[in-house]
Amino acid sequence: MPEKPSGGLDAPSLEGVARDARTLADVVGGWTRAGFVGSFQTMAGARVRCLDCRSVLAASATAPIAMRRLEGASDPADMLVVAALACPVCAAHGTLVLTFGPEAPRFDDADVLRDLPEAPPPPAPQPRSPTTAAERT
Repeated sequence: MPEKPSGGLDAPSLEGVARDARTLADVVGGWTRAGFVGSFQTMAGARVRCLDCRSVLAASATAPIAMRRLEGASDPADMLVVAALACPVCAAHGTLVLTFGPEAPRFDDADVLRDLPEAPPPPAPQPRSPTTAAERT
């Protein structure tokens, strides 16, 4: 199973994505390296299609593992959300890219984004037990 990304909408979402990753290629590339190799696409009526098994699902029936918001450095109107998803039918892990904001050309993306459940928050760091010098060597 792919590494589970963590993070909310605005947080970095994977260890494989640099904290300063700001481009779509950076985010999708990092998630691909972590095992999210599949793809999803938006459909009319707030639905999402898994491109592995071709199943069409209501956006509200998906379970985003993580989401990352991107805004273009040179064009603030270039607003995207990249979601890391797992298909509930075939278990494929992949990404879905959605446009949002006033310049977004596709109503389908806005409908899907509105209906996607929120990604879970990142897990809380676990306290490390103290180690002795002998254990560290």
